[in-house]
Amino acid sequence: MQGVHPLESLAPRDIVARAIDAEIKRTGAECVYLDITHQSREFLQNRFPAIYAKCLEFGIDMAVEPIPVVPGAHYQCGGVVTTPEGRTELPGLWAVGEVGCTGLHGANRLASNSLLEALVVAHRAADALKREKIPPPQKDITPWESGPAQDPDELVVIYHNWREIRQMMWDYVGIVRTTKRLRRAASRLRSLSEEVRDYYWNYKMTCDLIELRNLVLVASLIVDSALTRHESRGLHFTRDYPELDTSAPPEDTVLRPG
Repeated sequence: MQGVHPLESLAPRDIVARAIDAEIKRTGAECVYLDITHQSREFLQNRFPAIYAKCLEFGIDMAVEPIPVVPGAHYQCGGVVTTPEGRTELPGLWAVGEVGCTGLHGANRLASNSLLEALVVAHRAADALKREKIPPPQKDITPWESGPAQDPDELVVIYHNWREIRQMMWDYVGIVRTTKRLRRAASRLRSLSEEVRDYYWNYKMTCDLIELRNLVLVASLIVDSALTRHESRGLHFTRDYPELDTSAPPEDTVLRPG
């Protein structure tokens, strides 16, 4: 793989992910390959039992053949502001691990910090919830009324938009970003939001429809946050602002209703 970071195997996750992304785009390949065939089968089974078993499920024997690899985009790394106990501003909602913005891990996703944080914050959240006086659920909730809403006539619309959001986020808001691609994503998400809102109020509720509405909202928040940050920090990398902004102390980009 070309363009290897000076730290080589010790390079941070964002550096490795961008190098893989650049190689895939340069060659047009679907993936790169991780080759560990120089190690014995016994070593791999003892050191990486879960990975070894998972590869076999897909017909890949990592002892004798390379493993296809693509980078993952961690859109929500440090995304939801919480207390050190995992409490958010929304009553009853708690967030733990990579998605939480506690101040304990930064803009890069590393197993050594986000997984450790998941254990620490999860333990604190459990202790806090034990002390929490949670009121019992209301028994007199008014039943949902669909009114004149109709049965969904074309579920393909929901599934198409679902797939479009996933692909658009990968293409425009993935490993390497540009302001131009982010603006395109923001424009399309505004259109999708209107389509979903129209569908939401005119057709009967389904779990897939609610999830699609939430996907559009979360994707829009991610794109809008990325557009407001004029620097590259950790895995939040943009070609238009490739350098870290050290002119002021690090500051979270937080979007709130209104």
